[in-house]
Amino acid sequence: MTNPLFWLGLSLLLVAVSLTVILIALLPAVYALARTARSVERLVDTLNRDIPPTLEALRLTGLEISELTDDLTEGVQSAGEVVKQVDQTLTTAKQQAQQVQITTKSVFTGLSAAWQTLTRKSTPSSKNRRLKGSSSSNSDKK
Repeated sequence: MTNPLFWLGLSLLLVAVSLTVILIALLPAVYALARTARSVERLVDTLNRDIPPTLEALRLTGLEISELTDDLTEGVQSAGEVVKQVDQTLTTAKQQAQQVQITTKSVFTGLSAAWQTLTRKSTPSSKNRRLKGSSSSNSDKK
């Protein structure tokens, strides 16, 4: 057993057996890696097909949202202007109503004074005073 060739042969045989056992144990792992690689390849193909249209749809949705935001902003500004116009109209209407109220009071006061003047009982002395007052004012004018 001291023969070195025997030990060299035995070592080579053990190395060959070990490598064979390792290769046999490695085969299921290699098959699993191959299946995983095929699955990853299918996933990448699917992503390459689906992602660009999805990204385009997202981009278009973003543009539409931006346009809607602009339209909404314009609508709010327009509504604000309408509210200002309505407020101005109400203020003007209130002022006009107050003016009509004042004018109506003035007209009723004038009509009341005219009615009191027309319906006042006139006495002969008051008529004479009025006539004398008007004739003296006429003579003063001449």
